[in-house]
Amino acid sequence: MSPVPPTRRPPIAFAHRGGQAHAPANTLEAFRLALRLGATGLESDVRLTADGVPVLDHDGVAGRWWRRRPISSFRRDQLPPGIPSLAELYEACGADYELSLDVKDTESAGAVVDVARAAGGEDRLWLCHPSWEQVAEWRALSQAVRLVDSTRLRHMREGPERRAARLAEAGVDAVNLHHSDWNLGLATLFHRFERLTLAWDCQHGPALDRALADGADGVYSDHVDRMVDAVTRYLR
Repeated sequence: MSPVPPTRRPPIAFAHRGGQAHAPANTLEAFRLALRLGATGLESDVRLTADGVPVLDHDGVAGRWWRRRPISSFRRDQLPPGIPSLAELYEACGADYELSLDVKDTESAGAVVDVARAAGGEDRLWLCHPSWEQVAEWRALSQAVRLVDSTRLRHMREGPERRAARLAEAGVDAVNLHHSDWNLGLATLFHRFERLTLAWDCQHGPALDRALADGADGVYSDHVDRMVDAVTRYLR
């Protein structure tokens, strides 16, 4: 059986945390390098500082190891320079790429959309969260952003077909699953409901090739070079 054509062609190549196999994760250096290596999307985690600034960081804490505190307890000017703000990402890299953000602080969504809108990146912003109901609420912030249910297949207690229908009804654009959860039939099901399919943790060639063959509209990897090569192979 030939693979189902993806709804999104070419598939998006998201550099996970900026492609952390090539440079320190979630740094401007990593984001710039990922785009130079051919990534068509960037991925990061977003959190809100005490003074309401969206910043890009995974762990969510800062300070010396014996006095680590949540980022939400710091003002932006108190954080180390290695933690970039979302505005600084756009200043450094422009907005001509897809940007997938794992929203760690749900209250940050409004500020994130505001920054993306000001930078001209609102229509290429993907907001991800493990609660699809929470994601659906963010549609009121923007009609242009992409909303993503970032989950695992085992968490779809109602079954994937019912989940696909609920996402379509709620205006959630995409579902993001670990690459091992996907198969051709599951991707075809979500495409039938016109939902985009994303696959994360695609670190090696076989995982990337399989996700793309199964119809992934986007893949996430730490290894930008492997990911770009896989997308090139798929499009031949």
